[in-house]
Amino acid sequence: MSAAPTHPVDVLLILARDDLVLLARRAGTGYADGQWNLPSGKVEFGEDAVSAVLREAAEEIGLQLDRSEARMVTAVHHRNTTGLARVGLVFAATHDPDRHGEPVNAEPHKCAEIAWFRADNLPAATYPYTAAAVDAWRAGEPLELSGWDR
Repeated sequence: MSAAPTHPVDVLLILARDDLVLLARRAGTGYADGQWNLPSGKVEFGEDAVSAVLREAAEEIGLQLDRSEARMVTAVHHRNTTGLARVGLVFAATHDPDRHGEPVNAEPHKCAEIAWFRADNLPAATYPYTAAAVDAWRAGEPLELSGWDR
């Protein structure tokens, strides 16, 4: 008999402005440090997915988004190189500098920097989970499998 699956549920935010998306370069966490990823995190116990993505936006990039601004655009079932899998619910929001202000690196102990990148030309050091989420969003795919043999 196999063990019961444990697939954490993540929320990832594609903050878009024109043809750009906001990424954060991880640092000091011991996991994927030096790689670029979307503002993201785990859904906490008792928390719904929309509340989780709004919380992560505030915690990581200092933005207060309304519930109506974050729309789910795709899901990613990602398996990392060690074989551990997770499910990511990917939300997109359009950045409005007049309403939101500019994003900031609100977690410098976990993030070296934030920067805008063209959605069709992400940096080479983009974490595969993030790259899969952005690619699926751009293609309008409702589900992306990342890190799985097909």
